[in-house]
Amino acid sequence: MLEVFLTHAQVEALAVASRYPGLVRFLSYTGLRWGEATALRVRSIDTERRRAHVREAVAEVNYKQVLGGVKSHERRMVAYPDFLDADVPAACAGKSSEDRLWNADDGTFLRAGHAHQGWFAGAVKRCEKADSTFRRVTPHDLRHTAASLAISAGANVKVVQRMLGHKSAKVTLDTYAALIPDDLDNVTNALSRQRIIEMKVTQGSVG
Repeated sequence: MLEVFLTHAQVEALAVASRYPGLVRFLSYTGLRWGEATALRVRSIDTERRRAHVREAVAEVNYKQVLGGVKSHERRMVAYPDFLDADVPAACAGKSSEDRLWNADDGTFLRAGHAHQGWFAGAVKRCEKADSTFRRVTPHDLRHTAASLAISAGANVKVVQRMLGHKSAKVTLDTYAALIPDDLDNVTNALSRQRIIEMKVTQGSVG
């Protein structure tokens, strides 16, 4: 199955078009699963270090949402970028340490809604209408987007593995192998730049 990835600009467009822009951005840049993100409590967030401690997740069982722990290899500390410094504290503001960052209006766990209706699908449709290149995405595709953007930014497979909570790097490679070759040019370019800098320093010290 072909994964769908959004660009930075498309992530922002989807966030702005949605009812929960902070959650859309958070999912797109941390790679958390929907159930992990909607289970996050205020005490799980370290705003000074920009970390989220993932240790719980919500699952749907017989049409009911059930809170439980994540698998041992899925427990992790995930970093979020500084451009979420407004969204994350805003989601925590005025809440106790046990409160969730994102809840439904009735206080229950937040749902994305039906695939063809609901707040998330509505935001996607608005983006599709405004941009003919915008791909139809699901909340889970934001997890793929996070991996894609991280790899494009230079993150190695082990970092992406830890971010996503995969059991092994093989799972990460099997899922995102198609993205790795595009990153090879970035690696060689980085090597070239680093060599030039180091050679200049060496030659300067010798001279």
